[in-house]
Amino acid sequence: MKIAFVLVALAMLPAGQPGAQQAPASAQFVYILKVAPRFQQEAAWTDAENAVVARHFERLADAVKSGQVIIAGRTTEPLDETFGIVIFEAGSAAAADAFVRSDPAVIAGLMTATVHPYAVALQRK
Repeated sequence: MKIAFVLVALAMLPAGQPGAQQAPASAQFVYILKVAPRFQQEAAWTDAENAVVARHFERLADAVKSGQVIIAGRTTEPLDETFGIVIFEAGSAAAADAFVRSDPAVIAGLMTATVHPYAVALQRK
């Protein structure tokens, strides 16, 4: 019983206080997705590409549910102009890069991606 009380008391200490439990630091990143040139015409898309996009979307939805992804979306322009943005958290630049490189659309070559350090400055409630 004493151990449980001590753990609860430590968890309630404000961050930075001696003995306070520190959550692992998580940095923010953004990745920009663009449709690969050979898929910029809708006629180039088959059921296979649509299945890849479905897996890409499911993965991002799961990452939203887990709290890793802050926001994800795309512009509503034609495929040769559109781009997607995913703002997410990762423990390091290497972890962020691994998250981006494991995107099903990136793995399949359907989309290209670049990842950048990012900091959300303002966000509506």
